[in-house]
Amino acid sequence: MGTLLRIGGVLWPHRKRVFLSVICAFLISALWAVNLSITYPIVRVLFENDSLHAYVDTEIEGIEAEIDRLSDVLSTTDESMVSHGADIRRKLHNASQELLFKQRLKTWVLPWVPSNKFNTVLAILSLVIAATILKGVFQYFQELLVGSFVFASSNDIRRKTFEHVMGLDYQSVQSLGSAQLTSRLTNDVTILSDGLRLCGSVLVREPMKASCCILAAMLFNWRLTCISILILPVIGLVFYHAGRALRRTATKTMETMGNIYHRIAETFESTRVVIAFNGQSRHREQLVSANQDYYNTSMKLIRVSALIKPATELLGIIGFIGILVPGAYLVLNNTDKIAGIKLASGPLGIAELTTLYVLMAGVLDPVRKLSGVFPTMKRASAAADRIFSVDDKVSRVPDTETPISAMTHSKHIRFDNISFRYENSGETFLDNPPTLQNVSLSVNFGEVVAVVGGNGSGKSTLISLLPRLIDPAKGTVSIDGIDTKDLALKDLRKQIGLVTQDTMLFDDTIYNNVLYGNPQATATEIEKAIKQAHAADFVSLLPQGLSTRVGAKGQKLSGGQKQRISLARAIVRNPSILILDEATSAIDAESEAIIYDVLKEFSKGRTVFIISHVINQQFVDLIDRVVVLEAGQIIAEGTHTELMVSSPEYGRLVQTDVIKKVA
Repeated sequence: MGTLLRIGGVLWPHRKRVFLSVICAFLISALWAVNLSITYPIVRVLFENDSLHAYVDTEIEGIEAEIDRLSDVLSTTDESMVSHGADIRRKLHNASQELLFKQRLKTWVLPWVPSNKFNTVLAILSLVIAATILKGVFQYFQELLVGSFVFASSNDIRRKTFEHVMGLDYQSVQSLGSAQLTSRLTNDVTILSDGLRLCGSVLVREPMKASCCILAAMLFNWRLTCISILILPVIGLVFYHAGRALRRTATKTMETMGNIYHRIAETFESTRVVIAFNGQSRHREQLVSANQDYYNTSMKLIRVSALIKPATELLGIIGFIGILVPGAYLVLNNTDKIAGIKLASGPLGIAELTTLYVLMAGVLDPVRKLSGVFPTMKRASAAADRIFSVDDKVSRVPDTETPISAMTHSKHIRFDNISFRYENSGETFLDNPPTLQNVSLSVNFGEVVAVVGGNGSGKSTLISLLPRLIDPAKGTVSIDGIDTKDLALKDLRKQIGLVTQDTMLFDDTIYNNVLYGNPQATATEIEKAIKQAHAADFVSLLPQGLSTRVGAKGQKLSGGQKQRISLARAIVRNPSILILDEATSAIDAESEAIIYDVLKEFSKGRTVFIISHVINQQFVDLIDRVVVLEAGQIIAEGTHTELMVSSPEYGRLVQTDVIKKVA
């Protein structure tokens, strides 16, 4: 029910189109029942050799005679027999209403009906054709309306979910996984769209068609109709139990599809490594395994789905026979009772029975269609649950509702008694040691601080706290005495420029990739940043210059070129805090020297953090202070010269780098 209400909330902005589509569905259903009900006059004319004019006259005479009889009975009924008198009055009222209907039919409709029986049949068939054309027109418009609001709603769902994910913290997004998010925003939204489309058309139209047929059947014989529809609760029970199984299996199927996305994306993103290490067979086996899981869960879904349709049809036939057997008995024996139980207002005729059969067949057809779309609806429901579970994800780094006005950083940055432990899917890994434990560090404005340590020492985690990519479990991070949690995320991050080891450029032009750092920057500022990053020399050699597209993840550029574009992106931001996270670990010596020259000039008047697992000798004169981390704690702090004497751990990091250079 919660899922349905949320889907209803998504559809609410498109409620006018939804309402119009429901009206179209009602008109389609009414015309469907009318077409089937026309069986009655055709049978009367063809098989009972009766004209419609004579039939109506006979009916009026019979009703008038019945009214006279009931009036006589009522006049002789003792006033003390209140219940009996009320029953007679009710029958008189019903007979009077029926007489009025037949008289209006004779006055307004029969003058348009030909007297000749053959011409009457032709007129009736013409009416069927006209009603079918009109029904087709309404069905066309219903499909258009449903398609318009379904695809508009699907776009809304995809957009809102995407926007919500963009508002989550880095750790939450990573825990969801790019493959699973891609699967939910593409495959799951498509499945939900299919379900909404069927819901807006088939699931609304077919029950209405069945209901209209049942109402029409009740006008002919409500007693036999009630016997037939007793089977509907059993059909509902079948749908209920099958639906629960379908929902569980559909969820597993979509999860396995997410695994396929993951395997494919991981392989294609690591193509160089896969080819270099001849790992094709391993990745092929992983995909085969993921495909097999998808096949197995899909077959479970198909097995349950395949049972629904024949089971529903069997139950529908049983309901159909519920009219056929007693109805045939009444017709063949020219009676209105079976075992003393009255099942008709009078002896049942062949025209009434045939029409009842046709109308109940008209009920069976929608039920059969519903059994076919039911599995799709359950898959759509499971897809909606998966999508909404992303929408329900709460950021671990919430933006403050009452932000303090941010001033440009000009004093100091402090990490006070920081502790942090990584989490996944909302659960902390308590068995693992904390990534950071009781770390305190103060950095003055304008300092260039190197944070060094081995893999897993916590250096990147510590600096990730500054732009609030993550939040500490304990302790505070402050800029110029203001807790970063009291600053609006947008204002906080506006002051920070970030250059990472895994340089992420977007599949766009060089100009737009640099502009990403500051969307308000002018063309002059972009060109200046590119020059400062020493990227102008190679950009000028490209055929389209700044308009050159760099390809997915900047694949058309070398590692050093990508790093310089990334640096230009940070420069155009003009940040008061610059973070270089392993920015020089994956580039050549020439590019490293260029970055050194850039930082030597650009670091003036800013606070700079250089994160690295080793200290590059070339950067020593640029660094004011070095902080050494090990196992989530600061084990040494000071200048390069001081630490070379006092910290063997730091000495090993420097020695490692020197050995690399000699080699």
